[in-house]
Amino acid sequence: MSARLPPIADLAGARILVTNDDGILAPGIRVLERIARGLSRHVWVVAPETQQSAVSHSLTIRRPLRVSRAGPRRFAVDGTPTDCVLIGVHEVMGGKPPDLVLSGINMGANLGEDIGYSGTVAAAMEACLLGFRAIAFSLDLPRNGSVSERPRWETCSHFAPGIINRLAALPWPDATLMNVNVPDLAAEEVSGIRVAHQGKRKQGLRLEKRADPDGRPYWWILDYSKEEEQPRGSDLSAINEGAIAITPVTIDATARGFLLELRAAFA
Repeated sequence: MSARLPPIADLAGARILVTNDDGILAPGIRVLERIARGLSRHVWVVAPETQQSAVSHSLTIRRPLRVSRAGPRRFAVDGTPTDCVLIGVHEVMGGKPPDLVLSGINMGANLGEDIGYSGTVAAAMEACLLGFRAIAFSLDLPRNGSVSERPRWETCSHFAPGIINRLAALPWPDATLMNVNVPDLAAEEVSGIRVAHQGKRKQGLRLEKRADPDGRPYWWILDYSKEEEQPRGSDLSAINEGAIAITPVTIDATARGFLLELRAAFA
C-alpha cells in the first residue's frame, strides 16, 4: 500500500499556494485566489506573466527566470506553470512548504486527453512531485465555443470551497493530484458531484489547413469536438450530464498490467 498524506487538520491555518497557466491577470486565478483567501489566512499567488495554456509540464532551463511583484503575496514569473510552482515553493514562500497547492481556475475544461497537454494540471503535478497535495480546477466553456459568453465563475465560487474542504479532510495516496472540472451551468443547474475516471474521446485533435492573405499555407490546431456520447463513469460523461467531475490522477505512468509479460519477454 502506498504512503498517504494526512488530512489537513486546520485549513484556516494552512499555507496555500495558488497558480495557473492562463497568466497572473486571468479572471480564473482571481476567482481561485478569493476562494483560497476565504478558506485560509495564509495564501500566496505565483503565476505566469503571460498565457501558458497547453505547455504541459515544460520547464525553463535555457534562460534565467525573472520574478516580479504583482501585489501583496502575488508574484508573476516569466516562465511556465511548473516554473511557478518551483519558485513559489522554494523562494516566494520563505522556505516553508505549502500544505496545499491550487491550480486554475482554467478557462476551459481539462478532460480526458487534455490532462496530457494542460499547464493547469501540470502545475498540480509538479506540486505532487514535490510531495504536496494539489488540486487543479477548470471550468467548461459554452458549447458553441464562443469566448464572448461570460464564463460561469460564480458556479466555481459556489462549489469549490466545499470541494476543497472535503478533499482536505481526507488522507490522500502519495503522488496523487485531484483534477476538478466544473460544467458550464448555473450553480442551481449542476446535477451533482461525481468521482470519475479519465475519459477518452473518439476523435483526436483536429488540424485545419488555412492560407494567409498572400496565399501561403499555415496550419491551426483546433480543440476536440464536443461529443455527447461518452462511457458513463468518465469525466467527459460527468460534464456532458451537467455534473462536476473529480478525478484522482497519479503521476506514476507505469503500465503495470504489462510488466509481467514484458519481463518474461526479456528474461
